Amino acid sequence: MIKGDQYKERMAKLKPNVYMGGKLLDRFDPKVVRGMNVMGRTYDFAFDPEFGGVGTATSHLTGERINRFTHIHQSAEDLFNKQKMTRLYCQEVGGCIQRCMGIDSMNALSVATYDADQKYGTKYNQNFINFMKRVQKEDLSAVCAQTDVKGNRIWRPHEQKDPDLYVRIVEKRPDGIVVSGAKAHNSCSIYVDEIIAIPTRNMTAEENDWAVAFAVPADWEGVTLINAAYAPTARKKLQAPFNEIGMSHSITVFDNCFVPWERVFLAGETDIAGKLALLFALYHRHSYTGCKAAVSEIYTGATALAAEYNGIDKAQHVRHKLADMIQVVDLIYAAGLAAGLNSKKAASGTQIPDTNYCNAGRMLAGEAIYDEYEALAAIAGGLVATLPPEEDFYDPKTGPYLEKYIMRNPNVSAEDQHRAFRLFQDMMASAWGGHKLVDYLHGGGSPVIEKVAIYRDHNIEHSKDIAKKLAGIPVKGSTKNIDRESHAWL
Repeated sequence: MIKGDQYKERMAKLKPNVYMGGKLLDRFDPKVVRGMNVMGRTYDFAFDPEFGGVGTATSHLTGERINRFTHIHQSAEDLFNKQKMTRLYCQEVGGCIQRCMGIDSMNALSVATYDADQKYGTKYNQNFINFMKRVQKEDLSAVCAQTDVKGNRIWRPHEQKDPDLYVRIVEKRPDGIVVSGAKAHNSCSIYVDEIIAIPTRNMTAEENDWAVAFAVPADWEGVTLINAAYAPTARKKLQAPFNEIGMSHSITVFDNCFVPWERVFLAGETDIAGKLALLFALYHRHSYTGCKAAVSEIYTGATALAAEYNGIDKAQHVRHKLADMIQVVDLIYAAGLAAGLNSKKAASGTQIPDTNYCNAGRMLAGEAIYDEYEALAAIAGGLVATLPPEEDFYDPKTGPYLEKYIMRNPNVSAEDQHRAFRLFQDMMASAWGGHKLVDYLHGGGSPVIEKVAIYRDHNIEHSKDIAKKLAGIPVKGSTKNIDRESHAWL
């Protein structure tokens, strides 16, 4: 295992291939480095005894102690610890910790590559195991590049006018494959060691070329990262942990990119492509029951703080709203716990969380975020949008006025009032806040996708049989067993 400084030293050695604002970008540019700092903290957290050891695990491949972000889940306890780790880390930094995509794609690949080998006699799983041993030994960071740019959404991959609108194999060679295309919404891709590309959907028999999965270093030949970066407003005086975070998202272009066979995890097996896509989504939604529980708790705490500082924390309608928010926090997290409790072991030995509970938790988180924004906005008030710039609070002329007139609750100092409303402003009335509002809704899958999955995976006929039985309508079989088979789509 390594620490954050060692991780950053490794990032400094990556070749320049990041573009932003029409220019080649240094990965340590102030516009993006705060996202790297978040990633670095996840390395340091693994050594922090206050987290109770949830950030480490024992590798089933080597028996060595490893960072949990490089672990393949072997039990329900592993799923619980991953969820707990994610929630604690997200609370600590104030939002996304950016490591989940890597661990979630690796767990999905551990199942899919094994199944491909069993069915087709391929060597993808051995490729994956060798890759994982290196990831664990060197404590590598990774991102999952799943979402293709997709072109015309009505057309399938093989129907697109430009075949590169889904990442595809353009050539198979004795030493590897050549891929072309682009992936979108790739968070943290500019400051990770490895980019793991997987399919975004199921593939038909005509779509062998698009059924591809592989891993390449983030600065690999033929990879170009076109980046967008977001961060809360930098502070000059009121330094705060929330203003030390940031995030980047890239369009990741693979321009006739060569991938050696030992880094290939799928190359034409169309039936495995859809399975892999769904598995990653499932693991990622389980991670969201940790991170989104943390985010919802942050909004709950901020709303409660706004109520206290405005002197309305005893108001009944405020307490009712906070009770609603607390309920959402607990239900999101409980869904993840239930997904772990109802998890099943795949043939590969990897533990897979329950699909319905993962999707229910993620859907609730996505749909609740706008209510959480509204609650904080309503209780904090309009000052969130009109708060004068920080410099005015320290100007000899305007500073005394602002210190006098920002006061609300007389038991709270002017500086603490200022700090609180700066936080609320960064959370909602800023470029960062607007970015996160969309991110929290769609990240990990839009709620409508979870609804599709929930309906698909629930045994609706069993529910109908319960209603029939109560109505006196004959049913076939028993309704007395509440256990259900998870992962029927696998």
